Amino acid sequence: MSSHVQKGKPFLTPLELVTFAILGSLMYCSKIIMEWAPNIHLLGMFTMTYTLAYRVKGLIPIYVYVFLNGFFSGFAMWWIPYLYIWAVLWGITMLLPKKIPAKAAVFVYPVICGLHGLMFGTLYAPAQALLFGFDFRQTLAWIAAGFPWDILHAVGNFAAGFLILPLVKLIRKLDKNAYKHLSDNV
Repeated sequence: MSSHVQKGKPFLTPLELVTFAILGSLMYCSKIIMEWAPNIHLLGMFTMTYTLAYRVKGLIPIYVYVFLNGFFSGFAMWWIPYLYIWAVLWGITMLLPKKIPAKAAVFVYPVICGLHGLMFGTLYAPAQALLFGFDFRQTLAWIAAGFPWDILHAVGNFAAGFLILPLVKLIRKLDKNAYKHLSDNV
């Protein structure tokens, strides 16, 4: 039995199942709404927010988003890197100390979110190289060609990163209230 599952308790509660489905859908809807702005979106911010609020379980709404993206836009070759790109940001966020002082977090979170945007093309490149048979030189050329878009991506992620700390606090407060409300009505 997994160390996360206590005897008789499910890994996910019904409330978590619903919450994670909604949060993953929110990620997907935010992407659709932001498509007018090239490489500017809230996905990195949501990835870090969900990871900080839910730790390991934060992967669930992230992969709900990944699945929805493939489902509605096609499970094509462009989608394959999405299977790992968001997990990289999740992993980096998981490595951060759990109790970063708020004065530091307000700057650390946007910087990490921005760096993920800056590295997006580089993170995407291994899949491109494997899928299209690029050699090392072609892969570097592909990264260089997309770098101006990665800079734009970094700026957008950095700006959105300032929402992470307030949203984590809000999610924790809402979760606490939801569980209190449920226990009061049982």
